[in-house]
Amino acid sequence: MHSEAQDPKAVFIPVILAGGSGTRFWPRSRRARAKQVLALDGDRTMIQQTVDRLVLVAAKENIRIIANDTIAQTIQTQLPEVLPENIICEPAARNTAPACGLAAFLLEREQPNAVIGIFPSDHVIMDPHRFAVALGTGIAIAAAGENIVVLGVPPTRPETGYGYIEQGDAASVVQGLPLPARHVHRFTEKPDRKRAAEFVASGRFAWNSGIFLWSAKTLCNALREHSPDLAGQLQEIADANGTSHFEETFARVYPLCENISIDYAVLEPRSAKGESASNVYCIPAEFGWNDLGSWTALHEHQISQQTSSCDIHANVVDSSGSVVLASTGNYVYAPGKQVALVGVHDLVVVETEDALLITTREGAQEVGGVVKALNAKGLQQFT
Repeated sequence: MHSEAQDPKAVFIPVILAGGSGTRFWPRSRRARAKQVLALDGDRTMIQQTVDRLVLVAAKENIRIIANDTIAQTIQTQLPEVLPENIICEPAARNTAPACGLAAFLLEREQPNAVIGIFPSDHVIMDPHRFAVALGTGIAIAAAGENIVVLGVPPTRPETGYGYIEQGDAASVVQGLPLPARHVHRFTEKPDRKRAAEFVASGRFAWNSGIFLWSAKTLCNALREHSPDLAGQLQEIADANGTSHFEETFARVYPLCENISIDYAVLEPRSAKGESASNVYCIPAEFGWNDLGSWTALHEHQISQQTSSCDIHANVVDSSGSVVLASTGNYVYAPGKQVALVGVHDLVVVETEDALLITTREGAQEVGGVVKALNAKGLQQFT
C-alpha cells in the first residue's frame, strides 16, 4: 500500500547528526572536541570520513549538519566544503527525533519530495562504494512513495549494545534495484544477551545502523501521526524560517521538544501497525559497518584491521614507542610517551595533556559515568 509515486530523481539531502558528546571516549572526547571531530581511526576525523563517503552520492551543497555550539566552528574548519549556512546549531540537545524532524520540516515547504538521509557522524564504514550502492537503493525506494528505509547490518554476534530490526518477506517496491529490500516487522532496542542470541540465531534480524532514508514529506507526516506535539513545535520553527524572528523562535521552542529518539518517535509505532501498513523497509548494510561506541569497540576494530599499532598479542599501543612483555589484549593511547606494558591484560589506558583514564576493556562501556561524576564535582574543566 503506497501513496502517490514521487519523483524517482528526487534531490538527495544527507543530514549528519553531530550533536552528541561522545562521553565514552573521555578523556580524548570533551565538550569542545567531541568524538565526531576526533581522528580516532586514521588521519581524517570521524565527521570528515562521513562527508567523504556521502559526496560519492550527494552534492556537497546539499549536505546538512546538525551540531551544537561548542563544536560548530571546529566542524566548519574541518569541512570547508560544507556551506556554513548548512551547519545548524541546536539550542539544546534533544536526541535524534527533534534533529531529524527539524531537517524535514525546514525542507518540506520548498522540497517536500527531497529524500533525506540521516547519518550518524561517528561510524566507521570500510567499503564506501558498497555503501554508495546501498544508499542508491534506499534513495530509490524512499522516492517511490511514502516509504521509510533503514539500513540493517547483518549481525555477527549477540551484541546487546545495538538495536535490532526484525525483517519479514522480500519487498518489490522498485524494480531493478541492485540490492534486495525486505519488509520490517518491528524494531527492538538493546535486548539482553539471551534475547540477542535468539535474534541472531533466527536469521531474521539485523542490527539497526542508525541510517534512515525518507522524503521530507514522509517524515513530517509520520511525526504528525505519531508525535503530534513534537510535530507542532517543529512546524512553528519551520514557519519562522526566513523571518526576522527565526532565531528567537528556534531558541525558545526547540528546547521544549521532547527528548526522544527517532526510533521511539516514529519507527517503533510505525512498524507496530503491521507489515502491510507500515511501509518500512530494510536494505542490507554489507559494507563493513562499525559503530565505534567505546574504547573497547575501537580496540576491536583496530585489531580486525591489523593497523600498525597492533601486535600479535592483540595489544594496540598508540605512542612514540612501546615495550610489551607478557601482556595481551590492551589498548593504550599515549602519544609522545614511551609506554611499557608488563604482565597486564585487557586494560584500556588513555592519556591526554590533563587527564589519565585507566579501566578494563569490559569496563570501558561505563566511561561516560566519569564525565557525570566530574560534572557533579564541579570539575567541568575536565569534561
